[in-house]
Amino acid sequence: MAEEESIELKFRLFDGTDIGPNKHDPSTTVASLKEFIIARWPQDKEIAPGTINDVKLINAGKILDNNQTVAESTVSVGGLSGGVITMHVVVRPPVFDKNNEKKQVKSPKHNRCGCSIL
Repeated sequence: MAEEESIELKFRLFDGTDIGPNKHDPSTTVASLKEFIIARWPQDKEIAPGTINDVKLINAGKILDNNQTVAESTVSVGGLSGGVITMHVVVRPPVFDKNNEKKQVKSPKHNRCGCSIL
């Protein structure tokens, strides 16, 4: 990874703390960035993601797709290079069943009859 080709990113968590900045190759996927974030998640946080599906990355007001690369998902501001790009991290908290304290999976329902869709 050449120094001038890498993109410097930091990830802003919901409480204002940051992970990074760290340099990433432009061909790195958003899914890989999410794995990076999960691996470096601060241990003292009450809410923590379990999988990449629990994390949403937002850059320039857009939710990034897991298949996008860093190069495809970053917006250069005024053609400036070498700056740190801040991406915002949103975590979907787990849904717990109040009676069993287990994660509850919500299944989609039909609009008319309320039965589960398989």
